[in-house]
Amino acid sequence: MSEQTTVTGQVALDPNGGPIQPHSGKDAGGGSGSIFSRVFSGSAARSIGLIVALAVLFLVGTITAGDRFASFDNVLTIVRYASIIGVVSIGMTFVITAGGIDLSVGSVLGLSSVVATMAWAQQLANSTSWVVMVILAIAVGAGAGLINGIVIAYGNVVAFMATLAMLVGARGLAEVLANRTTQIVNVKGFLTFFRGDFLGIPVLIWIFIIVIIGGWFLLNRTTFGRRTVAIGGNLEAARLAGIKVKRHLVYVYVLSGLLAGVAGMMMLGRTTAGTSTHGGLMELDAIAAVVVGGTLLIGGRGTIMGTVLGVLIFATLTNVFTQNNLSTSVQAIAKGVIIVAAVLLQQRFASRAKRSR
Repeated sequence: MSEQTTVTGQVALDPNGGPIQPHSGKDAGGGSGSIFSRVFSGSAARSIGLIVALAVLFLVGTITAGDRFASFDNVLTIVRYASIIGVVSIGMTFVITAGGIDLSVGSVLGLSSVVATMAWAQQLANSTSWVVMVILAIAVGAGAGLINGIVIAYGNVVAFMATLAMLVGARGLAEVLANRTTQIVNVKGFLTFFRGDFLGIPVLIWIFIIVIIGGWFLLNRTTFGRRTVAIGGNLEAARLAGIKVKRHLVYVYVLSGLLAGVAGMMMLGRTTAGTSTHGGLMELDAIAAVVVGGTLLIGGRGTIMGTVLGVLIFATLTNVFTQNNLSTSVQAIAKGVIIVAAVLLQQRFASRAKRSR
């Protein structure tokens, strides 16, 4: 049976819901122009600006802080710091690619850390396995994402308002459950695992790497990813092409919540305590990293590697300022400049690639 293509409006979709890119005859040849186009087009072109910005930050850090900054241990510190917000940002990438937004991820992270460290949860973990705490944290995150998805997809509530309500509600519930106190982790197995390392690399970084690989594969090599891009690019065209848009949106928000729960578990490993204050304003950092990374805020285009680079840029910036004992106010200003500079660089390289085609 021959494969058919569904075309609706301005978007062409394959039977799996993925947008089909038109073929350009200019790229078919073997000239230097086509080579340049392949190298400096799409996500590669957008990533170059991020790589340049990251390299400049590393250069500044090396010049101002010397060996303290350039050491292998400090590089691990940067990546470990980036790992938690990075996991949240990868979930946010899927949501924004689908044309949505999730303002609740920080609060969901805090709620998952509180639930996993409640007295009954830790007693159960001590009597059975520390994995119980992991399951609880992930379940809380996925449950919050499920509520977001149902309210948005089937309740027809704007994503901004639905997730804003979850932001407030999850943070309030976390405060009630924890009674505004910090709950210390006393499950030795949990602490041993999450504060340990493998091959000299902290476990938190390994979790981040696994999520990166899984997120990249899911977005770029599966029907789920193609449908996510299609919905963000043209929701009505995706619906007419046979994609169950509402159900898919629920899946996307469940994924975002689930990864917020994973991040909450990682936060417990790093801080050894659960509190309702965990994840404060993390949703803003995640959105900034995703958008700077090259994912369109209006949906229809997403990049996992761009998001990772965006997270590393902000983590490196924080480390540079910490190493040089500079104020957080100046850091906030610099972060704004980095965002603008990275976006301008992306546009410059993308424009060059467009002219070369």
